[in-house]
Amino acid sequence: MRKIKTAVFFMVLSFIWGCTPGTPRFKNDICRIFKQKPKWYNHAVESYEKWDIPIPIMMAIMYKESGFTADIRPARTTCFFIFPGPRPSSAYGYAQAIDSTWKDYQKYTGNPWASRDDFKDAISFIGWYCKLSGTRCGISRNDAYNLYLAYHEGHQGFNRRYYIKKPGVKKAARVVSLQAGRYEKQFESCKNKFAKPGRGCCLWPF
Repeated sequence: MRKIKTAVFFMVLSFIWGCTPGTPRFKNDICRIFKQKPKWYNHAVESYEKWDIPIPIMMAIMYKESGFTADIRPARTTCFFIFPGPRPSSAYGYAQAIDSTWKDYQKYTGNPWASRDDFKDAISFIGWYCKLSGTRCGISRNDAYNLYLAYHEGHQGFNRRYYIKKPGVKKAARVVSLQAGRYEKQFESCKNKFAKPGRGCCLWPF
C-alpha cells in the first residue's frame, strides 16, 4: 500500500511540474526542458517557422537573459548603499525586452495583448528581433554570437560597435554561442521525439 501511495505521489508531482509556469529543472538540457514543458516545444517551433531563427539560438538567448524565469526584472540600484533605487532598465520577462522594443513588437505583429511573461510571446519576440538583426545588421541567422550582441546592444549599438569596449557583453555573447552549440547537439538527438508526424523542424545550421 505504501508503494502505491508513493507511486501516486510522484505521478501527481510530475504532473504539477509539467503544468506549472516555473523554471525548468534542467536548464542546460534542451531535451529535458521540452520534455518537462512540451508546450514550450510547440511555441518554439512556431517561432522558428515564423521568423526562421534556429530554436537552439532562441533558447540560448532566453536562458542567458532570464534563466527561463517569467517575471524577472533587473535588480534595483541602491541609494547611499542602503535604500532601494530605480531599476537600470525596463527589461522584464523571459526575453528581458524593454518597454519600447516590446511595444514595437506588439505593433509589428498586430498583437497588443502579447505579454513578456508568456513564453509563447517571449520566444516569438526573440525570433522577431533576431530576424531584424539579419536585416538591419547583416548578421547570419546561424551566428549566435553576433545575434546576441545585437540583441543586447540594440541594432544601432551593434552597428556602431559599442560592444567593442564592453568585455562583459562579449563574454556573455560567447556564453550564448557555446550554449546554442550544446543545445543544437542535444536537440539533434531528441527533436524527432517531439515533432508531430508530417511536420519538419528547426534544422540548424542548415
